[in-house]
Amino acid sequence: MSTDTSDPENDLRERITNFLRRNFPQIQMHGGSAAISHLDRETGEVQIQLGGACSGCGISPMTIQAIKSRMVKEIPEIETVHADTGMGAGADGDLGGTGGGGGMSPSFPGETTDDDDEGPQAPF
Repeated sequence: MSTDTSDPENDLRERITNFLRRNFPQIQMHGGSAAISHLDRETGEVQIQLGGACSGCGISPMTIQAIKSRMVKEIPEIETVHADTGMGAGADGDLGGTGGGGGMSPSFPGETTDDDDEGPQAPF
C-alpha cells in the first residue's frame, strides 16, 4: 500500500466538482459559478451554491433541477442534492409558487367562491 492515503471526502468533493464542470460548462461560460457549500458523506447530502451570473438568471431554476436529477444518478454516494442561487430562492432553488401548494388562485370580477381568502380583486 502506498504512503499516500486518499481522503474519501476530498475524493468525493473532487468528483462532484468534476461532474459540475463536465456536465454544466455553461455555468462558467456565462459568468456563473458552482461551489460545494456543504457535504455530508454519511447521509449522502450535498449543498451546491450557484453564484455570479447564476444569481438572478432566468434559467437557473432549470439548471438546478438538472444538477439535482443528474448528480444522484451519476455519483452513487450522493442521495440528495440541495442547490440554490441565494437570490430569494427557497431551499433547492424552489422559487415561491412553483412548489405546488399554498398559492392563491386568481380571482375575477363577479366571481364568487366559498373561500374566505380569495385574494385581491382586479380593478376592472
